[in-house]
Amino acid sequence: MENTIFSFRQTGQIFRMINDDTVVTLVSHTHPDGDAIGSTTAFAQWLSYTCHDAAVVLPDAVPQSLSFLDTGFTDLLTYDRDRSAVESRLARTDLLICMDFNAFSRAGDLCGILCGMTCPKILIDHHLNPDRDSFDVVISKTDISSTSELTFWILANAPGMLPDLGNMPHGVCEALLAGMTTDTNNFANSVYPSTFAMASKLLALGVDRDGVLSRIYNMYRENRLRLMGEMLTGMKILPHGVACMILDTDTMEKYDFRDGESEGFVNMPLAIADVRMSIFLKADRDYWRVSVRSKAGTSANLCAKTYFNGGGHEQAAGGKIFYSEAGDGTVQSALRFIEKATDEFFSRI
Repeated sequence: MENTIFSFRQTGQIFRMINDDTVVTLVSHTHPDGDAIGSTTAFAQWLSYTCHDAAVVLPDAVPQSLSFLDTGFTDLLTYDRDRSAVESRLARTDLLICMDFNAFSRAGDLCGILCGMTCPKILIDHHLNPDRDSFDVVISKTDISSTSELTFWILANAPGMLPDLGNMPHGVCEALLAGMTTDTNNFANSVYPSTFAMASKLLALGVDRDGVLSRIYNMYRENRLRLMGEMLTGMKILPHGVACMILDTDTMEKYDFRDGESEGFVNMPLAIADVRMSIFLKADRDYWRVSVRSKAGTSANLCAKTYFNGGGHEQAAGGKIFYSEAGDGTVQSALRFIEKATDEFFSRI
């Protein structure tokens, strides 16, 4: 099966950069989601199966709900838990592959180390505005569902994969399907013909999609469901069809919140007919982490870029609001900030 959906002249260059003795480290962004973990672990597994020294480095721990993607087949190190091991791994890295983020700043506390590395660097990503100057090879495509899908088409052209992908390891296939599924909200957004083509090929290779879905969506703690209920109960509907939910530290303590358990909350208000945009805030150190989702015709990316120190995709974006910007760290001040920002945003468009 020759890949006629995408043609990347850089793909061959990637594999030419990986020799038998190349130490490859794959890195992704802070607060890693399913796409970040799925794409990096899939690529690392493929490298390990082909007898290369590969490891995944993440700034933060893998959320419990996505821990099944950490198969143990390759090393997965997190900077928040073992700084010395991460620094040692990066120091002996011959090739750095950065996935699912567009600039080193998205790697949090790892940013300075990554910027200072002198080995060749590759970027594989689907977000807007990649920092091309910081990388030797950039594969950036925005009209694609996920970095996991992008990785699938890259690996489809890897040595030994053609003509029918029969040599693609099962663990690689499963991780890529999981990453794509989470980033599309189970095929609800950012879906292209190539996305279904990818899913079809993975199913044909024997991936148990029902099993993947069960592990992604049906293995949460009871507390997550109860937290979801409180978030929906406290949801505010602001002017211009903006829904806003805010998760503060007191509520996190009440439900023994674990990182990753609010994944998907921001999408739920879009089920309301009159809601054009949904905004979810979660308390973090000295700022609110912001997730923005919108319906077609409203740019979540522009709103996040203009008001929330962020950006992303047209209908799915994120950013942060520093407590100092919003007055203080209270829910009330954050809500006032959101109402003022969105009123200005919708008045301009």
